[in-house]
Amino acid sequence: MDNKENKKAKITLPNFVWNIFGIIATALGLLGIFLPVLPTTPFLLLAAFCFNRGSERIRKWFNSNRVISMYIENYRTKAGVPLMSKIISIVILWGTISISMYFIDILWVRIFLGIVLAGVTIHLLKMKTK
Repeated sequence: MDNKENKKAKITLPNFVWNIFGIIATALGLLGIFLPVLPTTPFLLLAAFCFNRGSERIRKWFNSNRVISMYIENYRTKAGVPLMSKIISIVILWGTISISMYFIDILWVRIFLGIVLAGVTIHLLKMKTK
């Protein structure tokens, strides 16, 4: 067996494609700050992954950005989330999704929202509290 076959396959895309994926993930992550249905940290972690492969300049900006870096750094170092942030997030999450579920009469959308509600709540509760 050839040595090349033993190595794990690595995804190789042009840098600009990684940067586009990173920009999209960053936009979704920033939207997630305001929309409780979208998770912020996973999208920002995905963006960091993409920028690590795409552009050194964008990666440096991303890691030094005041707003973005606090989400990434707390997650990366496993420092945890302040208790008040958890409480506010869960209250807003439950409030907005409950209102959405009340006004939407489509069963599969309600089920999806319920799954998102449960998943994000569990994720927030499992995260270490500062």
